[in-house]
Amino acid sequence: MSDVDAIFDVRLLTARRNRAAACAARHDFLLQRVAEDFAERLAIVRRDFAQAADLGCHHGVIGRRLSGAANIGSIISFDVAERMLAQAPEPRVFGALDALPFAPQSLDLAVSGLALHLVDDLPGAFIQIRRALKPDGLLLAALLGGRTLNELRQAWLVAEEEIEGGASPRVAPFADVRDLGGLLQRAGFALPVVDSDTVTVTYADPLALMRDIKGMGASNMLRERRRTPVTRRLLLRAAEVYAERFGGDDGRAAATFEILTLTAWAPHESQQKPLQPGSAQSRLADALGVPERKV
Repeated sequence: MSDVDAIFDVRLLTARRNRAAACAARHDFLLQRVAEDFAERLAIVRRDFAQAADLGCHHGVIGRRLSGAANIGSIISFDVAERMLAQAPEPRVFGALDALPFAPQSLDLAVSGLALHLVDDLPGAFIQIRRALKPDGLLLAALLGGRTLNELRQAWLVAEEEIEGGASPRVAPFADVRDLGGLLQRAGFALPVVDSDTVTVTYADPLALMRDIKGMGASNMLRERRRTPVTRRLLLRAAEVYAERFGGDDGRAAATFEILTLTAWAPHESQQKPLQPGSAQSRLADALGVPERKV
C-alpha cells in the first residue's frame, strides 16, 4: 500500500507503543479481557496446536495466558514495537503485521489481540495469515469495532468545530461485523464467525480516559491528523463537552469499547461444506408440518 493510501502513521504508532512499554501493565485491562476470552474459546476446541504465533503481541499478555494450555505447544511472540516485544515470552520475532515472515503452512494457530485494527491493509494481512496457517489451522483475533470511543470522537468534533472552525481526525476508523466477515471470506478463510462484545468503562473524568489511551500507546496516530499542538483551551473544552454529554450522575465519564472477536479456519477437506443448490433430500414444508405453496 502506498503512503497516499495509508491511514496510520506507522512510525509514530510504533514510537508511542515503545514509549508506553514501561507502564504497559497499568493499562492492559482490555488485553487481559481478550486473553481470558481466547483461553476459554481454545479450551473447548478438540484439537492440538503444536505451533502458534501471537501476532501483535504487545507485552505478552495473551501469550503468557495461553502458554499453559494443554492443546497449545510453542507460541511465537511477534510485534513491531521492540520494547513491547522484549517483555513478551520467548521465542520472539520482530516484524510488522503487514509483512509476516512466516513460511507458508508453518502455523497451526494464529492469535492476535487488539492489533489488527491498526493495519492499513487489513485484507492483505488476512491473506498473509491464511497462507501461514496449515490446512485446518485456526485464526483467533480480537479487533476494536466501530462503536469504540464514540463518546470521545463526538466530544472532540464539537470542541474543534467551536474553537478551530473545523475538525481533525482523532479516533481511528474501525471495522464492523459485516466488514470483517466479508474480508475473511475474500482472504480465503473457511467457516468465518465474528461476534461483538461491548465494554463500558467509567473514568473519574474525561482527562483520565485520555491518559489511559496514551498509556496504551494508542493516542492519535492518523496520517491526516492536525499537526499543530493541542491547546489547553481546546483540551479543556473537549473534556467539558464529554462530561456534559456522557457524564453519569456520579460525575464519572463513561467510555465504550467494542471488541470484535473473529474465528476462521484455513480450508481443509475435512471441514463442513454447504450443499449444492437443488440437492436437498426432503422438503422444508414437511419438516415444518405445513402445506407447500408454490410462489
